[in-house]
Order: sequence, then C-alpha cells, then structure tokens
Amino acid sequence: MNFVESLKLKQDLVNNNLEKLMQISDAPKKIVEAMKYSLFAGGKRIRPVLSIAVCEALGGNAMELLDLACCIEMIHTYSLIHDDLPAMDNDDFRRGKPTNHKVYGEAIAILAGDALLNYAFEIALNAIKKNNYHKKYTDALIEISKSSGITGMIGGQVIDITSVGNEIDENLLFGMHYKKTGKLIEASCAIGAIIADRYEMLDNVKNYSYNLGIAFQIVDDILDVTGDKEKLGKSIGKDLKDNKPTFVTIFGLEKAKMLANKFSKDAADIALKIDESKFLYELTNYLLTRES
Repeated sequence: MNFVESLKLKQDLVNNNLEKLMQISDAPKKIVEAMKYSLFAGGKRIRPVLSIAVCEALGGNAMELLDLACCIEMIHTYSLIHDDLPAMDNDDFRRGKPTNHKVYGEAIAILAGDALLNYAFEIALNAIKKNNYHKKYTDALIEISKSSGITGMIGGQVIDITSVGNEIDENLLFGMHYKKTGKLIEASCAIGAIIADRYEMLDNVKNYSYNLGIAFQIVDDILDVTGDKEKLGKSIGKDLKDNKPTFVTIFGLEKAKMLANKFSKDAADIALKIDESKFLYELTNYLLTRES
C-alpha cells in the first residue's frame, strides 16, 4: 500500500467514526447541524491521522484510540469556529465554504464550538469508563486537556491576539505557535504512544511533533502570502492586512521557507526512528509541500 492509499484509509477510519459519534438524537437539531457543518467541512484529519499512525508504528491497536483521536478533531474544529468569529480573526470563509457564524449566526456558532469541546470530553470520559479507568486512558486525556487549554492552544491564541500590531521577538513567536498550533499536534502524537503503552517513546514522539508543529505553522504562514485562494478555501494576505506577527513578517518569505525545510527535515529524521513503515516520514514531507 502506498502513502496516498494509507493516508486515505486512515482518513476514512476517522470520518466513519465521526459520522457514528455525531448520530445525536437527544439534542436540538440546530446545534447538531451547526456542529456537523464545520466538522464535516472537508478537513484533512491530520491530527487524528497522526494519532493512528504513531499508535500503529509503536505496535498499538488504532481502534483502541479512535474515539480519543476523534475528540482531538472535534477540539480542533471548535477552535476554528471560534477563530473565525468577528471578535477573533473575522473570517468569512473556511475550507471554501462560508464560516459557521456566516451560516448560523454568531450565537449558534459560539454554541457549536462550545458543544464540540464539551462533547469531545464526554466521549473521552466514556472511553475511559469503557476501559475500566485504565491509567493510559486517563494519561491520554490529561495530554489532550493540557494541549487545548491555557498552557496550550488557548494560551497561544491569547498571545496571538495581544501581539497584533506589536513587535515581538523570535522566542515569543516560536512560543506562541508551539502553544497555538503545536501543542494539539503534540497531544495527537503523544496519545498514540500512550495508548500503545510505549511511554518510553514519548520523548522521541514529542520531539517529532514539536518540529512538525512548527513546520506546519510556518507553511501555513507562507501559504497566506503565496497560496491560491481557491485551493486554500479562504482569503490570502489576511495576516499582513491585520498586522499579525507571523514567520513571514518576522523573518521574510525566503528565510521562512528555509525554516520550514529545516523543521520538516528534523521531524522527518525523527520519524524514521519511530515508524519503520515510513508513513510518518512521508506524511511530514506531504505537509511541507501542501497547497492548502
């Protein structure tokens, strides 16, 4: 099986499980509809795919973490809904479709994000209960919680918002994006090692995810300058227009490209130590050269 086939297999596994998890009958139809609108808007499922890939690479059973991996995708989607709101990034399009608040209004969009976050933890806690409160499941949920909270994604978002229009140094830029983007990628990889019961590999896995997360964000910043609006599914040039600090505005386009290559290479080198199948290695290169 080649990389593209393997990636699609993992994406289909995630999508099918998300479809099953979202069969909700005891909640208002409007909120479920708004949750599904963004959750099934065409994401690549990179975070849950990473969870599955790391777990399998370390000898684990991906089915044991599938619900937890889907929780991470729900948390990621909630963050996008809230990011797009007028009080945050004020975006009208996401993945080529009108953003959630443009379709359902700001109030329902806020609630849809809240609902995805809460439902993710409901699913995770059910997974813990179903597995007799096994330590590795509680450890995995701790990783997810910290990565998405004030020392992770939310903390990074606060730095991002408060840095608009201000000059920041390189250390703060890296720290901001490690929290805002990298921590959820780190949790995605970490739970793969934890559920595979390969705690001794966590340092390697987190080192891989750190480099991957930074490379991912740099490429995102580059695409905001050089990307194709149709392929990206959103407006380009918005970071510069909004006076946001990015790897391109701080380092310039050419150095940003060099940094993307450096962090991707470092991630790819570590991937070879984790995954004999080379799926993680190829995924790293795929993310470096992506156009959306």
